[in-house]
Amino acid sequence: MAGNMPVFHPPNDLAAPAEPGSPVMVAPLLPKSSPRRRSLSWRSREGRTSWEAFSVENLELSGSRPVASYPSKRSDSEKLGSQREISDDEARLVYINDPERTNQPLRFADNSIRTAKYSVLTFLPRNLFEQFHRVAYVYFLVLVGLNQIPQLGVFTPAASVLPLAFVLGVTAVKDAYEDWRRHLSDRTENSRTAQVLAAGGEFRPKRWKDILVGEVVKVAADETLPCDMVLLATSDPTGVAYVQTINLDGESNLKSRYAKQETQSTSPEAMSGLIRCEKPNRNIYGFLGGVDVPGSKRVSLGPANIILRGCELKNTSWVVGVAVYTGQETKVMLNSSGTPSKRSRLEAHMNREVILLAVALITLCSIVTILAGVWLTNHRDELDDLPYYRKEDFSGAEADTYDYHGVGLETLFSFLKSVIIFQVMIPIALYISMELVRLGQAFLMIQDKNMFDEGSKTSFQCRALNINEDLGQIKYVFSDKTGTLTENKMEFLCASVGGVDYSGGEEEAHSISVAGETLRPKMTVKTDPELMNVMMGGKGTEKAKQARDFFLALATCNTIVPILVDTTDPSLKLIDYQGESPDEQALVYAAAAYGFTLVERTSGHIVIHVLGESQRYDVLGLHEFDSDRKRMSVVIGCPDKTVKLFVKGADNSMFGVIQKGRDLDVIRATQTNLLAYSSLGLRTLVVGMRELSKSEFKEWQSAFESANAALIGRGKLLRALASDVERNLHILGASGIEDKLQLGVPEAIESMRQAGIKVWVLTGDKQETAVSIGFSCKLLTNDMTRIVINSNSRESCKKSLQDAVSMSSKLAAVSPGPENILTGTGSSRVPLALIIDGTSLVHILEKELEDELFKVATVCDVVLCCRVAPLQKAGIVALIKNRTDDMTLAIGDGANDVSMIQMADVGIGISGQEGRQAVMASDFAMGQFRFLVPLLLVHGHWNYQRMAYMILYNFYRNAVLVFILFWYVLYTAYSLTTAISDWNTQLYSIIYTALPTIVVGILDKDLSRKTLLKYPQLYKAGQRDERYNLRLFILTMMDSIWQSVAIFYIPYIAYRHSDVDGSGLGDLWMLAVVLLVNLHLAMDVFRWNWITHASIWGCIIATVICVIILDSIWMLPGYWAVFNMMGTGLFWVCLLGIIVSALVPHFTTKVLTEYFTPSDVQIARELEKIQNLSTATTSEILMNTFSQS
Repeated sequence: MAGNMPVFHPPNDLAAPAEPGSPVMVAPLLPKSSPRRRSLSWRSREGRTSWEAFSVENLELSGSRPVASYPSKRSDSEKLGSQREISDDEARLVYINDPERTNQPLRFADNSIRTAKYSVLTFLPRNLFEQFHRVAYVYFLVLVGLNQIPQLGVFTPAASVLPLAFVLGVTAVKDAYEDWRRHLSDRTENSRTAQVLAAGGEFRPKRWKDILVGEVVKVAADETLPCDMVLLATSDPTGVAYVQTINLDGESNLKSRYAKQETQSTSPEAMSGLIRCEKPNRNIYGFLGGVDVPGSKRVSLGPANIILRGCELKNTSWVVGVAVYTGQETKVMLNSSGTPSKRSRLEAHMNREVILLAVALITLCSIVTILAGVWLTNHRDELDDLPYYRKEDFSGAEADTYDYHGVGLETLFSFLKSVIIFQVMIPIALYISMELVRLGQAFLMIQDKNMFDEGSKTSFQCRALNINEDLGQIKYVFSDKTGTLTENKMEFLCASVGGVDYSGGEEEAHSISVAGETLRPKMTVKTDPELMNVMMGGKGTEKAKQARDFFLALATCNTIVPILVDTTDPSLKLIDYQGESPDEQALVYAAAAYGFTLVERTSGHIVIHVLGESQRYDVLGLHEFDSDRKRMSVVIGCPDKTVKLFVKGADNSMFGVIQKGRDLDVIRATQTNLLAYSSLGLRTLVVGMRELSKSEFKEWQSAFESANAALIGRGKLLRALASDVERNLHILGASGIEDKLQLGVPEAIESMRQAGIKVWVLTGDKQETAVSIGFSCKLLTNDMTRIVINSNSRESCKKSLQDAVSMSSKLAAVSPGPENILTGTGSSRVPLALIIDGTSLVHILEKELEDELFKVATVCDVVLCCRVAPLQKAGIVALIKNRTDDMTLAIGDGANDVSMIQMADVGIGISGQEGRQAVMASDFAMGQFRFLVPLLLVHGHWNYQRMAYMILYNFYRNAVLVFILFWYVLYTAYSLTTAISDWNTQLYSIIYTALPTIVVGILDKDLSRKTLLKYPQLYKAGQRDERYNLRLFILTMMDSIWQSVAIFYIPYIAYRHSDVDGSGLGDLWMLAVVLLVNLHLAMDVFRWNWITHASIWGCIIATVICVIILDSIWMLPGYWAVFNMMGTGLFWVCLLGIIVSALVPHFTTKVLTEYFTPSDVQIARELEKIQNLSTATTSEILMNTFSQS
């Protein structure tokens, strides 16, 4: 479909796929990714061989060097980091078995690790420093300091410090507990022992933390590596060792590492030499160095020769290595930093209201200050006689000045005192409340059994506690395909061999007999009887040879390690193929099913059971996949003394290196079959080979040896050599592998579409495969008009986008009708889908064309990006994130999704088949894509409405108290005295009203789970900011002003002519405001439970008890005042009058709003009552009913 104009597909018209052999332009600026085949991408492996023992005439290898086998899930730019020249300044010199010389003149880091943040001495200053990064805490600290000045001492010193000390203390205790656990973990880790070569030539136990760079360490099977070590020798004569990196990157598959033959044959006590390697860095998939061994030339070292701290030794009796990086300089520790910090959208919007509250605070203080200045000026001649403002103190023998500093200073003091008194206008308790609420919400999400993956036995993980509420406002979901929408469990379905499609057959258990034991592959694969007949010679020798070479290529061109697993039958063992890629595993299992069973792999050869006969094949060199070639190849020494090159790769890469003048009919037939496979959503690979002549092999051998030994630009030389040898190939065939959709994916996507969430899929697969999967998962539908952009130049991209903008504008011109929230019907807009490839994105993701893409993409319901590189995924997310206020979510399972996950507002990692790189970089992690539905539509909705209400309630709660204090100041000559005692004021936000809002913020549910899942449209309330916006804030402040008026003036009018003092009124006001705000909260609670009842009514009772206790202390102001007040009937009449008059407007507004202008959520609540669903909060609706209404 490549061309200069976008292709528009009207509804019900299937896309015409691109030609399989059409070239794909590689990104000049951004690294271009391959399809998501991790065995074929993100790695730069080096092959090695024993050239001294090999010749064309004699292919019997006895001491082959190991073939490097390591993953490198990195972009090209990252790979270059390990290919640079190592200068003397940049190199680390390690003298083998000579730690004293190695650590001179500068001592390297020891092997102790420290993940704890604090020590006993640094905890208090550092923790306080970190907490005071919050500007609000600095604000309250300043106010506490001002209150300590005698002239400004509104509150007692202890009472003024209490709120800030409480908040700081709670956070400090939490941080101290977490750090104490880290200290225990560090102590346990550092105290472990390892076998280290001592002076007498014996290995002796030594604590991990005491291991030094340069020491020789021995590790036994199933032990954990104590540091980063260069392998010197292994128990295997060929130098191979197998490690499991699950503690490093989460991958459970075994990986092979190798010792150099120059050190393998040397006994540990005699080992010596100099290693020159790069300085410590975070790249866990790269290593560059060389070793000078006495009596031998310098030998190069690569990632296959180093084993990292945290890995476990498997299937190997022992290994010996030299420590090159220790402690904090090991790669695992250098990668232990957390993910980028994110702040929720609700909290960012909250800052706007905090600024408005600060303006209101300054306004109130200014009013009081101006009025106080005017009052002092008007009464300056009466100040000698007034009780409060006496200029002179006549209590002594002589008159003296009495706390008066003139009108100017007194006016300034009035402003500062008013700031101290009204400080709770900005609620300090809100911040600690938000942390506690988020912690409770995270606990409930983790405990949700509906998000527990039975297959992998993984629960939902909440790795970021500060963005829970963002889950309720997502507008765009950016998803990877392989392993995210699909299971990433590959199944070999069909093959094209010699241009003929073979896709039939049934699963049969294929077993072989080796040394008296029966071996059977762990997984069975469907075999086509016709293909088996061809391979056995039923259709001629030539076709049989081609079929055998095809499966031989599948069995040899990989990095799979066969592991024998015992069964209950002693005579039967299963072959478990361990590999870094599910694709490779599927291909090797397929080869075994057709009679080519891989049974052994060493550093220099593999053993394959070929149609009943065990044969050894020498691995002479391996060219791993890279993003430029999109191929991998292996040079094999065959038993018949021939040397063959087997190559497999993406179709658009392979057809460019296949001989064009040979087997044209086969090539065309294979392309046709590939097109059919892709249309079915299968992952495809093309396989080719050629036999190397003696001269060709010698030329390649010399170049390969030189490139492999190079310390500078080794990867570049190897890639160039691979491109040179991978030419003039003879096509063998192609494979089709199915990656099945995960359970519930179509229903989940449909639910998100109904919820107003746009789902974009960003994949490295070819367009035909991606489109087929799009239809399978209901991302694409037949009624959608598809806009397809495949362009190969900047100019054609520009024109395609312009045409797409014009067309999309015409198609989107139809105005949507009103949509029924319960049925989702009524919209008449034509649905649009944009399909674009990575080559076009290379040119489009430039500043000039991004705006055009944004215009097209935002009017489309679905965007499907194919053949995209990791950085392009991040660029697509940034396109939306930087140009709209809409919330973005990215979800993926592999290392190539990390940049996208970190770019989005919310990042989710799938605990799948590709390790844990995505999980470690994510904010949340889960086992299946379908869990997005309960996460967003249920927990996201709940978290948003809870947090939104809690923030507004905290503003309201504190504003009521501040306005009561303000009204009182107006009637006390603006003297900034308070009727409410200092302790009551400070305890108001900590004890009297704090707990209920936290409980409601964690447990309240406006709608049941069943309703939220049945009507996904209810999720749009969060997208529209219905629960938190400027209008609601203003209404809340108006309500707080009215309630403060009722609380203040009803007692004021009732007791105006009585002899009740200020302390008695203060107690009445405090009890009234606590009772009022808690009843206000109770009126807004949706779901009652015993915890909610206990918190609300318990806090009211606690307030009464505290007031009684405070008034019972004779040394405090207001002694016995509350008892005198409660003993009169007027007190209770005032309390009742306050509650009724204050809550009437709020109650009336709720009734009128829900009756005349109900929201979608309110309508759904009434529907729950009608359908008697209000108690079904714990039931889960099946995934296939999500889209039903």
